[in-house]
Amino acid sequence: ISFYTFQALTYTIDVYRRDARATSGDLAHLAAVSFFPTTLAGPITRVATLVPQLERKDPFLAPADGGRALFLIGIGLIKKLLIADYLGENLVNRVFDFPNLYTSAEVLLGVYGYALQLYYDFSGYTDIAIGSALLLGLKLPANFNRPYAAQSVADFWRRWHITLSNWLRDYLYFSLPGLRSKWKGFTYLNLTLTMVLGGLRHGASWNFVLRGALH
Repeated sequence: ISFYTFQALTYTIDVYRRDARATSGDLAHLAAVSFFPTTLAGPITRVATLVPQLERKDPFLAPADGGRALFLIGIGLIKKLLIADYLGENLVNRVFDFPNLYTSAEVLLGVYGYALQLYYDFSGYTDIAIGSALLLGLKLPANFNRPYAAQSVADFWRRWHITLSNWLRDYLYFSLPGLRSKWKGFTYLNLTLTMVLGGLRHGASWNFVLRGALH
C-alpha cells in the first residue's frame, strides 16, 4: 500500500504546486497511480511522467528497447532467484533462526549475507519492473546505482532506493519550514525529521525509527 500511496501522492502534490498539469483522462490517471509493475516494490514513479506516456497516440516499442527490456527481466530473475533466494535459504535464514549454533565469524557472515540478499532481492525486482514497463513502451526511473560502493551515508541514499530518496527530498524535506533561514539548525532538524519518517515508512516499529535517526 505504501508504494501505491507514495506514487498517487506525487500527482496530487505536483498538481497542487502547479509543477504538473492535471490530466483530463480518468483512465490514464488510474492506470498511472496503480501501474502494476511498480505496485509491489517500486520504483516510485511520478504520475506526471507516466500519464503523458500512457496518453501517447503512437505507442512504439523500438527493437533496442525490447532487447533491453528482456535483458533487464533476465538479470532481475537471476538476482532474485539465483542469488537472493539462494543466500536466504542456505545462509541467512539458518543463521538468523538459530544464531547460538554458529560461531561469531559465521554470524557476521550471515549479517553481510543478509545485506547482499536484501540488495539482490530488491534491485532484482526493480529490474523486472523496469523491464516489464519497457515492454509496454513505458520508461521508469532507475532505483539503484551500486549502493554498496557509496563513500558516505549521504552517498548511500543517493544510490539506494533512489526514487524513495527523491520522494522524501522533494515532497517532505522541501516542504518543511525554515529551509531559507540563516540558522543551520533548521537544515539539520529537517534532515533528521525526514530520515526518521523515512525509517518509519518501512514499518511501524521503534526499530525503524531508530534506523532512520541513525542514518
